[in-house]
Amino acid sequence: MSKQIVQVRKYDSWVVLSDLLQREGVARQHLNSYNEFVAKGMQNIIDEIGEIEVETVSTPYKVKLGKLSIGMPRVVEIDGSVSNVLPMEARLRNLTYSSPILLEMTIEEEGLPRDTTRQHIGDLPVMVKSDLCQLSTKTKEQLIDSGEDPNDPGGYFIINGSERVIVGLEDLSPNKILVDAEKVAAVTTYKSRVYSSVVGYRSKLEVTLKQDAALNVKVPSSPVDLPFVIVMRALGIKSDKEIANAVSQKAEIQDLLEVSFDKASEAPTEKDALVYIGNRVAHGMLEEFRIKRAQSMLDWGLLPHLGKTDDKR
Repeated sequence: MSKQIVQVRKYDSWVVLSDLLQREGVARQHLNSYNEFVAKGMQNIIDEIGEIEVETVSTPYKVKLGKLSIGMPRVVEIDGSVSNVLPMEARLRNLTYSSPILLEMTIEEEGLPRDTTRQHIGDLPVMVKSDLCQLSTKTKEQLIDSGEDPNDPGGYFIINGSERVIVGLEDLSPNKILVDAEKVAAVTTYKSRVYSSVVGYRSKLEVTLKQDAALNVKVPSSPVDLPFVIVMRALGIKSDKEIANAVSQKAEIQDLLEVSFDKASEAPTEKDALVYIGNRVAHGMLEEFRIKRAQSMLDWGLLPHLGKTDDKR
């Protein structure tokens, strides 16, 4: 079967972009991001926190955080009455177009669950035309009856009657390996990066291969790069064979690790590796503290999206 080569001309990209905007609209990325945050992101934050410990003079207790729910956009009047609100009313009355956030909480005292209640913990500004917005399900005629422009793409907020938009930010994809080569003068350095992201925390891990053929790891909180093999030993991988197999099953790839093993000779055991790292992140402290500091740095700085406890190393 013959293959046809299609030449893409410069103006073809504008045709694709025009078609994309016509089908999806200029605000679709804002709406998708907001809808995902409401559907998953907020509950993930609650689950990450899990519980709140309250210390009292008599008996300490915990507050277990449960399911989060968001109500319809509404306004609380001066007399305390509550009524649903549409974007146009929010504009005309200088209101904030928002919905109440309700969170299920369970008090646990001496290990035993007590009362479970749903509490109003705040209000969330509602993005116009998002899944929370009442306009998202209205027809063109219904939008006109509500005083709205049917061609309005949405994707913005109404704060105290004023329309506000959040500027989009282009960023690198989290939790994925990104590899590139940086050439300075005649020296080429190969870098592998992972922007590890969990709820409320982000860590950048970088592995470099320089001209000396040794692998080094840059972990947040470490002022210097760490030898790759020493980091692997600090994670609990004991033998050189296990480290080599963890990198690759191919003999030709394992042979390239020879220089990296040579540069890790001063830390042959897990404890030695932790002390080596601790000397660089907590210099001058007691050995026990240096080891704990190294372990904490590995837990939080080394791919936290895969786990942040010692059993996940």
